[in-house]
Amino acid sequence: MDTYKTVADSQVTLTELMIPSYANFGGKIHGGIIMGLMDKVAYVCAAKHAGGYCVTASVDDIDFLAPVEVGELVSLMASVNYVGKTSLVVGIRVISENVRTKEIKHTNTSYFTMVAMNEDRTPLTVPALILQNDDDIRRFFQAYHRKQLKKYYRTEETRIKSDFEMNETIELLRTERCKIEKAK
Repeated sequence: MDTYKTVADSQVTLTELMIPSYANFGGKIHGGIIMGLMDKVAYVCAAKHAGGYCVTASVDDIDFLAPVEVGELVSLMASVNYVGKTSLVVGIRVISENVRTKEIKHTNTSYFTMVAMNEDRTPLTVPALILQNDDDIRRFFQAYHRKQLKKYYRTEETRIKSDFEMNETIELLRTERCKIEKAK
């Protein structure tokens, strides 16, 4: 028999002050710091939903929309958007806040696919999801479609690798910013 949990049951917000040691040579916060925080909040959210240990299986697009500055508060809001049998998709919205000016910036949105594991480190069935409002339904629907697109892209990537033809490829690359200087 399936067990169910609401989206709200496992929602998590992680907030952290960005300190100078997190900055890169340009004075902005390293993308890797933000990515590490995203992985951390995805784990907590997934583990709360699954009721146990979870591992990161994949990450869909981390696009940095705005830089994060030293001294800003970064908040990462995570929700379970979709569940499969043993996997779940955690949506993460990242914002930064300048504590002096109160300016808030949306810096990232990303989706982490997590897999629940039991004590033997084999996949564990996760609770199904109760969708309680329009946002829950929209997020579940969008995650379902991202999953279908990932399957399509994997199929296309395999096809492109198997259909590779050198002369056709060289012709296509003539309009790109590259110069081919291969030995004959």
